[in-house]
Amino acid sequence: MLPLVEIPNTIRRGLAPYRSLFCRDAGFEHISRYLSGLILSPNKTVQGIYDLQVWAEASAPSRRAMHEAVFEAGWACEQLMPRHREVVSADHRGRGREVISLDWTFAHHDRGPHIWGVSAAWDYTQRRYGRYQTVLTAAIANRDLIDGIEVKVQSPKVHEKELAYLKATVQASYEQMEAARVRLLELLHHAQHRQAYQKRTEMAVAIVQELEQEGYFPEAHYAFDNGLLTLDLAREIEGRGKHWVSEVEGSRHIQWVGQWRRVDEIARELRSAHPESFRPVQVRCRNGETKSYWAFTKVVRLKRYGRKRLVIVHEQAELSDAPRFLLTDAQHWESRRVIETWSDRWAIEVFHEFGKQVTGLESAQIRKEEAVKRHFRLSCVAQSLVQRAAVGKSTSERFAFTPEQVTVGQKVRTIAREALYGLLKLVERQLAQGHSCEHILEVCMPA
Repeated sequence: MLPLVEIPNTIRRGLAPYRSLFCRDAGFEHISRYLSGLILSPNKTVQGIYDLQVWAEASAPSRRAMHEAVFEAGWACEQLMPRHREVVSADHRGRGREVISLDWTFAHHDRGPHIWGVSAAWDYTQRRYGRYQTVLTAAIANRDLIDGIEVKVQSPKVHEKELAYLKATVQASYEQMEAARVRLLELLHHAQHRQAYQKRTEMAVAIVQELEQEGYFPEAHYAFDNGLLTLDLAREIEGRGKHWVSEVEGSRHIQWVGQWRRVDEIARELRSAHPESFRPVQVRCRNGETKSYWAFTKVVRLKRYGRKRLVIVHEQAELSDAPRFLLTDAQHWESRRVIETWSDRWAIEVFHEFGKQVTGLESAQIRKEEAVKRHFRLSCVAQSLVQRAAVGKSTSERFAFTPEQVTVGQKVRTIAREALYGLLKLVERQLAQGHSCEHILEVCMPA
């Protein structure tokens, strides 16, 4: 646990373009310290981050002051992500292939049933029942960077339980005015919750609309899995003059030789009767490596979607592995480009792990909706700041598996060294003033 005396230079420089979104200097100082704590603190809650702080003034601000500045003050929270996209867009121009990935993840809070957005349901990722928030994310990736450009928590689905309650408590008449007023408020709240709830697919369409209206990533196409593929999303992307690649399930029906047949049936038939139809393809992945695939591609017709290009992909020359079925609206793309675009979709999984393990994406113990939104957005900004840390040639951390690349751990270590430098300067001043070690310990880590 490293006491935080001052804001690391990497964080201070990275947050400079966001300064106009915050009202007071003191509030911006709290935001900067909170964001630094998301990166450096082992306990990424408000209490854990506040406990790391060492304040220059004699009367240190209270933890409540930090909580209010971060989660309650009137800074422009709704403008944070648009500003973030504007800031990071400069690093995504002229960098080669750009892909925007859409996905969702679960932020687990087994001990936080009262946190906004948390619901108890079956978690298919961990194969158990648990409490979690469903978080829809969008990330843009090139060969150097993965930046989260949107993060939204799905509203809890409470209107069905409310409807059951309303049906169970209905009365033929209400003789007292107060009882009628309470009932009317219950009905209004139910209508509000029903209208506010959005499915994941609807949220994905809204994210694409927002991104394309801003126009910060004009050359980036989209990739997502079959859980988000809907006709509305496909039409929205195509209407913007862009293309999309999605994985589809094997039960999807396509028109094949005048008949509607399942994709997996056609794949089995091709493997057994026409294995030569799977052509070898060399694909350059996002990390620069070249990987071999065997692919069959054809423009087919789907119900409601119309004519799309289907790519059936195997990773083994014997075609013995389970195939992957990719679909795209770009009928003129060859199979190599479709697979390359799809391979960049996995960058968003890196973003999820990065956010959860490094910048506290699922660590906040806050209950209110506005506070939850602010935490997720600040975590997203912190993730981008870590990637842009200026790391020099390390003499103490070298890894055989990445001899020429800088790891995330090395970048976090660079920020930690900046924080340590501030702590050493404080200790130097205290020693120069003749203070004892006990006094310095009390200043840096009060009992």
